[in-house]
Amino acid sequence: MNRLANPLAPRRALPEKTRQIKEWTRELFKLDDAVVVAITELACRDEDCPDIETVIGIMRPGEKIETRRIHKPIADVERLDFAAWTEPPS
Repeated sequence: MNRLANPLAPRRALPEKTRQIKEWTRELFKLDDAVVVAITELACRDEDCPDIETVIGIMRPGEKIETRRIHKPIADVERLDFAAWTEPPS
């Protein structure tokens, strides 16, 4: 059976890359196991970013969710992309 690609379908998961991004996030912010780190790809709506961005949610118990964005797909995220994260988000 021949299938056409659906451009609106979710992108294929990259479990190893997602795990690596979570590890980098935990290292940078010195997060313990009680903190949940979620990684997802979303369509970027900003004019200055590519079509897809990686969104990192940091969920500390009893606190507001902290969201960080990297303006590239999960597959393209590198450790160097975290270098700009020395300041808390605005």
